[in-house]
Amino acid sequence: MSVFGTHFGQYRRRSIRTGFAAALLLPLLAMSACGYGSDKKDDKKNTPAAGAGPATAGGAKAGTSASQIRLGFFANVTHATPLIGLNEGFFAKELGTTEIKPQVFNAGPAAIEALKGGSIDATYIGPNPSISGFTSTNGELLRIVAGATSGGASLVVKPNINGPADLKGKKIASPQLGGTQDVALRAWLTKNGYSVDTSGKGDVSVVPTDNAQTLAAFQKGDLDGAWLPEPWATRLVLEANAKVLVDERTLWPEGKFVTTDLIVSTKFLKEHPDTVEALIKGQVAANDWAVANQDKAKAAVNAKITEFAGKPLAQNVLDAAWPNIAITNDPLAASLVKLSEDGVAVGVTKKLDIHGIYDLTILNKVLAAAGKPAVADAGLGPKK
Repeated sequence: MSVFGTHFGQYRRRSIRTGFAAALLLPLLAMSACGYGSDKKDDKKNTPAAGAGPATAGGAKAGTSASQIRLGFFANVTHATPLIGLNEGFFAKELGTTEIKPQVFNAGPAAIEALKGGSIDATYIGPNPSISGFTSTNGELLRIVAGATSGGASLVVKPNINGPADLKGKKIASPQLGGTQDVALRAWLTKNGYSVDTSGKGDVSVVPTDNAQTLAAFQKGDLDGAWLPEPWATRLVLEANAKVLVDERTLWPEGKFVTTDLIVSTKFLKEHPDTVEALIKGQVAANDWAVANQDKAKAAVNAKITEFAGKPLAQNVLDAAWPNIAITNDPLAASLVKLSEDGVAVGVTKKLDIHGIYDLTILNKVLAAAGKPAVADAGLGPKK
């Protein structure tokens, strides 16, 4: 595992399909090559052949590849894995004739709503929205099938704020209510003795704000700080004279905690395990390449940021943000327990059993085939 920097701008939360802003609309990508995938265009006709192999993940039979997969992600450095997988063709190579349709989101809750509504099949996303999507549907909506990144989030503030005691009465932004950074901010404030609520009131006012708007508001003096993913935390430091008050890595053992996971709808996982396996094989290849080719990986990420967001990330911002994350296939499942507890404590997640949220069967199969060690689900895998 290699340490990377990275969170690309979390731009508007609406997906490409439903509309970013007219200027940012881009054609959906259709990729194809040899490997996994179905030659058929109608999923309903894509049934297993007689004598198909044994049951795989989710109980479906092998050979049920989908004609397409609609994949969500953010245009952020912390989503380097899907950006590299798309730009360098790793997903396309493994998916074969299965068409991949990317959709960009600003934050996790919006992606979860798209998954619930059936407009996407899988998405790269933060842990807290994953938990919320799982618990709000009694465990029916999704499964976490792989990790993607660790780290890459910080609380940045005005220069005259030197510690928690200076935050009383201040206005602090987060990307979206219920998102991973939103929960981290609320939990940290609560631990430091402040009362906060979801209405924006309390000792410290937490204001969910799109990342691009957060930068502009901080530059105008309308915000006192923000808990942000990369590259937005770095952008506020370099472009708005902010300083880092809390690097979230300092709050976790060995500085490791899940920032980005890959989740798949349970329906899609059950019906198309071969397609999910192809996607994960593409991810593992993309991550291996990124670790071995960091400069090329940064360029690939910026190329995709430019395509989906309309402009590239400044090189000094990218270079400063890149070392703040680590790319990994490990979902760091043990950290999810604490994140779940924090979400409940701050009132943005229902208190329900999260056992069964992981299904790492396919990931560990792919890792084993590549000669890599298996990753653990911390006892939160498929129920026996």
